[in-house]
This record gives sequence, structure tokens and C-alpha cells, in this order.
Amino acid sequence: MKKLICWLFLLPVSVCFAQTASTIHEQAIVVDTHGDILFNQIKSGIDIGQLQPTGNFDLVRAKKGGLDVQVFSIWCDETGGFAVANREIDSLYSLIKRYPQQIALVKNAKELLQAVKDKKLAAMIGVEGGHMIENDLAKLDALAKRGMIYLTLTWNNSTSWASSAADETSGKVKPAAAGLNELGKKVVRRLNELGVLVDLSHIGEKTFFDAIQTSSKPVLVSHSCVYALNPVARNLKDEQIKAVGKNGGVISLNFYSGFLDSTFDAKQKRFLAKYSDELKTLSNKYGRSNAIDTLIALHRQDADATRPSIELLVDHIDYIVKLIGVDHVGLGADFDGAESFPLGMDSVADYPKVTAALLKRGYSTAAIEKILGGNFVRLLKANGR
Repeated sequence: MKKLICWLFLLPVSVCFAQTASTIHEQAIVVDTHGDILFNQIKSGIDIGQLQPTGNFDLVRAKKGGLDVQVFSIWCDETGGFAVANREIDSLYSLIKRYPQQIALVKNAKELLQAVKDKKLAAMIGVEGGHMIENDLAKLDALAKRGMIYLTLTWNNSTSWASSAADETSGKVKPAAAGLNELGKKVVRRLNELGVLVDLSHIGEKTFFDAIQTSSKPVLVSHSCVYALNPVARNLKDEQIKAVGKNGGVISLNFYSGFLDSTFDAKQKRFLAKYSDELKTLSNKYGRSNAIDTLIALHRQDADATRPSIELLVDHIDYIVKLIGVDHVGLGADFDGAESFPLGMDSVADYPKVTAALLKRGYSTAAIEKILGGNFVRLLKANGR
């Protein structure tokens, strides 16, 4: 009917396309399986219930972007643990208590669908790093009780029971010691019993195959991309992608420029070198990570020149779809966990641009709905949630 109306009134094709993309986005369940705002919220004390001038997430922009489900990452580096994880979960609980009409904690597919029906953001919890259970299955159980719906087996640091991609590729973990040991396999089996998704982002290749062979349930890869398009340790090789497809799992694409674009690192190095004196001053004042964010904000035009097109994100989606099918792809932006994303993708408010890019590439409405969130909902159900 909309195509007929556009033809009758001779509206430009671009207007018809925008109407179609908007309708698809509005009707779909849009899920982001990985966002890092909670750590930043604790560190800075900001209220993400209100519109923020910096960062990539708040409830206002989530609403604007049609985001229905946010899996909030519980993250700390190897110096933190169970106590830090609980502090971040507390901060999410506090946010929900302050804004009960806008956001609700959900722990399964049924509650997720109810929150969407109630027009609330469905908040879910993903724990990014097995070091936070501190080698204790009772602490794993405790995090699950608080709402953990996935556990990323490692972050960049290995645990005593699982080796990370960073450590396997750097040689820090020797091949004979790589992968899951018996405790690691117990962790995976316990996750299966609890209905908590086994998340295979960040883990080493040996750990990956040990985990997928141990798991009796379909797995999640919460925020990774395709190695064949950009050969970095955090991305998945073809055999890993095929293994996820065979397992029935879902790979959520990371939006970070450094994982999408094989030319990004070189471009960023040139950008940082151009402003090296300024970077040094800012690093002494704020620390290097915050200094880079500040430098990007100060020199936006030059920084934007390093960012890839959103088309490259769709290239990674295309690659996985062609290899294992559209039922195994999702979105895990890594917003607030990285400093650069595709042009135009500045926050969760920009999610409609992903829908438009998929439609432009020729994806059907049904396929787009699966990629935006339908596949993740299916995965929850397959894990008994």
C-alpha cells in the first residue's frame, strides 16, 4: 500500500525508502547485546536516565533510536572481581528504580517481550569476564540470581581455567596450556544448567572450540566481527563462524572501527601522531584512554576521516549470512567500550541507520527483523530463558 501511495503522489523514491525503513525498525525488536555504559556511569557519576552530552548511551537516546533491549555489560579489568561486578549491577538496579516507567530488568524472553509491549527498555545483564566469578561456582550462581544472562568466559586477561584471545595470540599462554581446563568445563556446564548464555567473545581459539564442544546449548558471541575481513585476534575465523552456525548460536557484530576496518589502525596512528604533543599533555592530565576520547572531540573532522562507512558493518553481516545463514547474526555495538564507530553511528540513537543500510543492501523485512533482535530472542528461548 505504501508503494502505491508513493507512486500515486509521485513522491521521491528516497522518501518511500525512508518510510519503509522506519516502519521495519519500529516493528522489529531491536537488541544490542553489548554496551559498556555501567562502568562509565560508576566512574563519572552521570545519570544515564537523562540526555548526556558525551558517550554513546542514555535512556533518551535509546528511545530515539528505537532500541528495545540493552544488554548492559558488567566489566572490569583483571584488578577487579566479584565485588566490582555487584557494584555495577547495583548501579543498574538503581537506574531502574529511578526510572521505572522507562526501563525494566528482564531475565528471560517472556519478560523481554512484556517490557517491549509496555514500551520500556528491557535491561539485561551480561558479565564480561570470567575472572569476576573468582574461580567460585557459588559466585557464578549468585550473579545468575541477580540477572546475569550471559558470561563472557574471559576478557582480554586469561583466567586460571580459560585462555583469552589476547594471551593466546601474544604467546603469554603457551599452546599446551591454552583452552579450558576441567574447572572451565564445569563453568560451561553450570552455565548451561542455569540457562545462562555461554559468550565466546574475547576468548582464544583453543578456548573457543573447547567451549563450543562442551556446551549443550547454543552459544552467543556478544561483540565480535569477521577475521577474513579484518585479521585481528578478537574477530572470528571461518571455522569458528561455521561452528557457531552448527551449534545454533548467534554472532553479534561489534561496531568498533578497529574490528571492522583493516585500515583503521594505520589511520588512527597517523591521527594520533599529528597531535602527539597535545595527546601527551592530555594523557598526563586524564590518562591515555580518556585523552584519546578528548582529542577526538577536539579534532572531530580529522577523527571522522579515520572512521569507516556503515557499509563496512553490513559487509561483515553479509559475510556471516553467506557462510552460515541469516539465523545466526545479531548486533552488539560495544558502545561506550571503544573510541571509534562507523560514520553516523555516534550513539544508540543511530540504530535506525543500521536498518536502512540493511534494507539498502537488499535484505528482506523478515531477515532484518532477525538480525535486529529476533535471533537473540530465539537464542534466549533455546537456552531455557
